[in-house]
Amino acid sequence: MRYVLSVFCFLARATLARAGWPKGRVQWGHLAVTGVLMHAGYPGGVWAAVKAGMGAGLAALLVGLQPVLTAFWVSSRGGKVAARQWAGLAFGLAGLLLVVWEKLGFGEVHPLNLTFAMIALVCITAGTLYQKRFVQPCDVRTANLVQLAAAFAVTLPLALLETEGMRWTTANGANTELIGAMAWSVLGLTLGGSSLLYLLIQKGAATAVTSLMYRCRPPPR
Repeated sequence: MRYVLSVFCFLARATLARAGWPKGRVQWGHLAVTGVLMHAGYPGGVWAAVKAGMGAGLAALLVGLQPVLTAFWVSSRGGKVAARQWAGLAFGLAGLLLVVWEKLGFGEVHPLNLTFAMIALVCITAGTLYQKRFVQPCDVRTANLVQLAAAFAVTLPLALLETEGMRWTTANGANTELIGAMAWSVLGLTLGGSSLLYLLIQKGAATAVTSLMYRCRPPPR
């Protein structure tokens, strides 16, 4: 539902603004790959880990390893990562390890949900690097539309396997929690956050972009 609503929102924005579409099948394919990784694999892995018993805060912290993995990859490929960036990443990683270490002994982490969280981590890291390497600059509205459509195509069969459907109404009327969460997911996370991330990756270095996640992530409760 998130992807369907988001696609319609981006389609309306792109149509009204007469935004340009990606040129060539190759670019459409690259955008589809990034969409599957960043919009399907990343949140899918996180939500699967939470459903399998991992706390949402811990799942977010594990995925927070992305800046470190990105920096190592960029460095291994001959890219430049400044000493100040390494120092900042080291402090961020140290804080991450301190929080995660305390949670390991309380049954919150087991092989299944840890695997899901690692899948999410690999997907967001690979998606960021892939987009920076292969996706040419194009309009953020149509680019996101293609990415979300690809994510929808991949996640729809998995969603149909779920036995519990979403209930938009309850005994007391509308399910305001579900409606509010869906609105925030579409308007805040997808139309807002995903668009900003796309633009940042398009205009900046991958390591610099991902290091912002340590600065913006709120402390776990």
